[in-house]
Amino acid sequence: MSDPTDVSPTGDTPQAAEASASASSTTASSTGHSTKRGRRNLAGVALGNALEWYDWTAYAVFASFFSTQIFAPEDPNAAILATFAVFAVGFAVRPVGGIFFGWLADRHGRKASLLLAIACASGGMLLIAVAPTYSQAGLLGAVVLLIARLLQGVAHTGEVAAAYTYVAEAAPARRRGLWASSIFTSGTAAILVATILGAILTSVLSKEAMTAWGWRLPFILGAVIALFTLYLRRKLDETEAFTTKQQETQADRVVERTSSSAPAPKPGLVAGLWANRTAALRVFAMGAALGVFYYTWAIGAPSWAVSALKIPAQSALWASVIAQAIGLLALPLVGSLSDRIGRRPVMIAFGLLGALLAWPLDLLAHGGTAWHFGLAMTGGLLVFALLGAVYPAVIAEFFPTGVRASGIAVPYALAATLFAGTAPYLRQWLGQINLNGVFVAYVAATALLTAWVMFRAPETRGIDLTEKR
Repeated sequence: MSDPTDVSPTGDTPQAAEASASASSTTASSTGHSTKRGRRNLAGVALGNALEWYDWTAYAVFASFFSTQIFAPEDPNAAILATFAVFAVGFAVRPVGGIFFGWLADRHGRKASLLLAIACASGGMLLIAVAPTYSQAGLLGAVVLLIARLLQGVAHTGEVAAAYTYVAEAAPARRRGLWASSIFTSGTAAILVATILGAILTSVLSKEAMTAWGWRLPFILGAVIALFTLYLRRKLDETEAFTTKQQETQADRVVERTSSSAPAPKPGLVAGLWANRTAALRVFAMGAALGVFYYTWAIGAPSWAVSALKIPAQSALWASVIAQAIGLLALPLVGSLSDRIGRRPVMIAFGLLGALLAWPLDLLAHGGTAWHFGLAMTGGLLVFALLGAVYPAVIAEFFPTGVRASGIAVPYALAATLFAGTAPYLRQWLGQINLNGVFVAYVAATALLTAWVMFRAPETRGIDLTEKR
């Protein structure tokens, strides 16, 4: 039996102090467990997102090697254009993927969409790895390549719909910009890995070996990594914003079943997008600059340096590695900056700098050496960081929970189809017909469009993404 006078220095009895300590220990344990699960969830999303970008980059980086294997080798220029044409066609299916995966993520959960997206991506990589050559099967190899790119196009849109939404909803409101920067941080890291792999392979293998079979290795590696990613994503937790919305929907259904009045009609995908059409237009407009800038200076740059600037593949790839490493370091810094000063000033700065530096960066890239090209690519990626780090957060903040994934996926897919997928092809083609200045003006115009859109948009930093009654 305890003495009533036996109290802790804070005035609590030993039993109360013990209970308080136990509760504090439980809370700390729960917080630690929650933090661990949050990191695991973020890792699962980031790795899958990285894998998507790895595949697209591997295609662009190794295009100069497998173009004459898949297409008729007699005309290398026609073969590389055909290869990038297939690259662009892969974007044509993205709006379909945006509609389907956006609906899937908004109706059945972000996790379901993330799992299916990575399954489609792995299938596309495996098809490219085993595609027959032109000498073996004629045009069959081109058909297999096209099917793989269509599958990958659907997968990438699904990844965007779910990954952007998942990371934004799972992030703490005050650190959403930093968390959302993980999308392009992981994507850039994947591009870096694909480029390093290309640099290593071109260093240890002869050009003949690279052309004959070496280009298949990165796609085989990607298919293997996809299996591990599927395992990680099976353990993902659904976001609080989605589960809260689902609980509200179920509660509404219960009320409707017990009510004598007719149930209220549920808004469909088209109605939801129309109700948020201004936000969708913003996503589309900014997606134009995102696609053009990223596919110009990150995805297609190494192959362009080899085929158009005539820089040796090994030198161009190592210059790209350095540029991408610097750009990678800038992304989380910019994401964190947007959490402090807001999304609008950061993205307006991108638009103005992107337009102002478009011509100087292009002139620098044409300097004739790998160093000129590498410095230009570094500048392009540093400017892009002002957009790429913030874009996933700000577009998620534009939409309500019930239509967030669809609102991101559909306009993003349309922008990617029209702008991102065509950027490497346009750069190659306009350069071949001595109209490179037209492409540079195109890059500058899309950057200015982003500045205009964000100048007119509201500041969304730190808003609550969880809808509650």
